[in-house]
Amino acid sequence: MSTATAEMKTQAQPAGTYKPKGMLIGGKWVESVSGARITIENPGKRTAVAEVPRAAEADVNAAVEAAEKAFPAWKNVVPRERGKILLKIAEVLEARSEEMARTIALETGNALRTQARGEAKLAADIFRYFGGLASELKGETVPLGEHVLSYTRREPIGIVGAIIPWNAPVMLGALKIAPALCAGNVLVMKAAEDAPMAVLLMADICQELLPPGVLNVLTGYGAECGGPLANHPKIRKLSFTGSTEVGKVIMRAAAERIVPVSLELGGKSPSIVYPDADEDWAVDGIINAMRFTRQSQSCTAGSRMFLHEDIFDSFLAKLEKKTTALKIGDPLDEASDIGTIINNKQYTKVCKYVEDGLARSDAKLVFGGLPPKTGPLSEGYFTMPTVFADRSNDWRLAREEIFGPVLVAIRWSDEAEAIRMANDSHYGLAAYVWTHDIGKGLRAAHAIESGWVQVNQGGGQTPGMSYGGYKQSGLGREFSLEGMLDSFTQRKSVTVNLAV
Repeated sequence: MSTATAEMKTQAQPAGTYKPKGMLIGGKWVESVSGARITIENPGKRTAVAEVPRAAEADVNAAVEAAEKAFPAWKNVVPRERGKILLKIAEVLEARSEEMARTIALETGNALRTQARGEAKLAADIFRYFGGLASELKGETVPLGEHVLSYTRREPIGIVGAIIPWNAPVMLGALKIAPALCAGNVLVMKAAEDAPMAVLLMADICQELLPPGVLNVLTGYGAECGGPLANHPKIRKLSFTGSTEVGKVIMRAAAERIVPVSLELGGKSPSIVYPDADEDWAVDGIINAMRFTRQSQSCTAGSRMFLHEDIFDSFLAKLEKKTTALKIGDPLDEASDIGTIINNKQYTKVCKYVEDGLARSDAKLVFGGLPPKTGPLSEGYFTMPTVFADRSNDWRLAREEIFGPVLVAIRWSDEAEAIRMANDSHYGLAAYVWTHDIGKGLRAAHAIESGWVQVNQGGGQTPGMSYGGYKQSGLGREFSLEGMLDSFTQRKSVTVNLAV
């Protein structure tokens, strides 16, 4: 957690990072009504670096009231003008991308060079993409006859309540703000208590160009701030990214008031490696898909690798050589490939999973293991990329979302059985297929029950693609025009009798 503890040391905030001004409510930077604050920790050094307000129900009420006041005027702004504002925000985000990247690295533990800079750039791209879509908020005409004009309109829903996690806070925040505002909605967003600083920087940039109250950003804990936001009677739409367990809570809150909900939840994504893919490009792809350079703190991490028995040992040898060559270190160090886990709670959780793997008689530790207890890496929440080999898809490490750099490699010989095991999960967010045979690759991609399947690549999401999950990995889609239309507009039918 980010609350200060007696043993937590304090360090000066590093140069080039953003210093929070408070929470954004109604175009003003404010403290919480209670005056309580949350201490933000640098996970690379386990030191306190900043404080933000600790919002509760009274602060949620104030933010919703500010959004309610702003909505009538904002929804009537010409869509193309709303788009122009988003394009201007994108330009400023790009200009301040290094400050953004350094702030992301400081508070999340994601390495500056391999992760944080890419996230900062992607946030600008997201605003630029949705800014260009403002003219696409179109309806249709329905041919009911010459005496009748029947058409549909895309209208904003109203006040959107958004809750984002800490693993990619700026990217995920941009995916709520840009499409919601483009469609004419107003927003109250709760930033993650462990990583709110870069989101507040994004809000600072936005509020310089937006009317007061259109965007409001709160900092607080889930139960104290997220709960009142999810249950507020004036919130007309809920958009949540986070764990499946909390997603169920959000969905129940939405059901009480019959409001639409978008959920981007957890994953336990499979990679199927065919015997013709025992090559370096596939190994590099697995490292990318597993998100090792983000400490695998990603819901799309390909953490179940179904590896054909003919190449099992040789592929794992290549994987070990390449993965262990990655440098683990201070997230703000340009030399670091891999940073840290976000906080002590997650660090302890990941270590316990590794301990379970080490204690399992049927599992073989290929490389990695528990983190060192002495030396520089013991000073932060650093974990080791770890791979276990096993024949089973039915044990804890192969079924539960670890949200840490622990990969389970599972042998297969029969293609149908590999696909069956890939689908044997209540998750269905992402999947990966590796083969030179494009026919096999596409058949596997079509058979896998996931919302996003990549063949022969393991990259991240791109604006324009339709991204979201199957099964308990979520509802709705993001990153795309259809995602904006489905998530942040409601369709109205208008019918006019022309014979009168």
